[in-house]
Amino acid sequence: MTSFASTLAGHGLSLRRSRTEILQINVGKLCNLTCTHCHVNAGPKRREIMTRETVDRILSWLAATDIPTVDLTGGAPEMLPDFRHLITRLRQLDRRIIDRCNLTILLEPGYEDVAEFLAANQVEIVASMPCYSPENVNAQRGDGVFDASIKALQQLNALGYGTRLPLDLVYNPLGANLPGPQAELEADYKRELSGHFGIHFHHLFTITNLPVSRFASYLRHNGQYESYMELLVQAFNPATVAGLMCRNTISVGWQGEVYDCDFNQQLGLQWQNGKPLFLWDIDAGTLDNRAIATGEHCFGCTAGAGSSCGGAVV
Repeated sequence: MTSFASTLAGHGLSLRRSRTEILQINVGKLCNLTCTHCHVNAGPKRREIMTRETVDRILSWLAATDIPTVDLTGGAPEMLPDFRHLITRLRQLDRRIIDRCNLTILLEPGYEDVAEFLAANQVEIVASMPCYSPENVNAQRGDGVFDASIKALQQLNALGYGTRLPLDLVYNPLGANLPGPQAELEADYKRELSGHFGIHFHHLFTITNLPVSRFASYLRHNGQYESYMELLVQAFNPATVAGLMCRNTISVGWQGEVYDCDFNQQLGLQWQNGKPLFLWDIDAGTLDNRAIATGEHCFGCTAGAGSSCGGAVV
């Protein structure tokens, strides 16, 4: 198979960092779900979770920078024991906060007031909702997840999300397929969710499933890994490279280690400078034009219309 590096070179392209605009913090692998498309291999039995000490070291580092946006992911970020402490301190630092929420966590015992907490702190929510039909959602995320997701979305709407507070949804394809056109899918979602459930949201983000961790295992188990990789390679779009999220995002792991993106994080492609680097080892002002670590999984973010944490790239 053609390598990603040689594909970039063949188009006269290189992949290097621009100005850092987003600090994405993966707080750990603990989650109440075990989705088939999960590149983190998260689940209820995982024990990797960020400590209070690491949270505070990250906050201290962030306070000395002008990075405007903090993007929280996991696992389920809300299951971080110090989640409220982290959000409160980020608000004090006057940063834009994004919570990548699986929706169902908002209904779990002990988390029933999290939605109100998020609304009170004006946290933006990017919510996983892989389809507007129960069959597809439950197949990808587990039985009962669709109904729970609908109930959580209705709860968020009642708190002002989808109107005065930002609420975006994420679509992941079912199986070894590329996402359809983002604008068309968004229109379908808005029609179906509004018409059947009275649910409103702002934007739909289409995100390609990357052949990493649990989804890679799913592909291999079903004999689809090679054909899916070929699909991604054949769909490479050079126009996506300038808008890739790895160019303006620092990805931080649950121990404070630094990567170019959350996918590199799950593959262990940690920043190095003679030794592994942690966030507090780096100077945010000196990162422009730094080379980005790549691998064959990068074909996922550059296929078709491209894929980022904010959806399609082009």
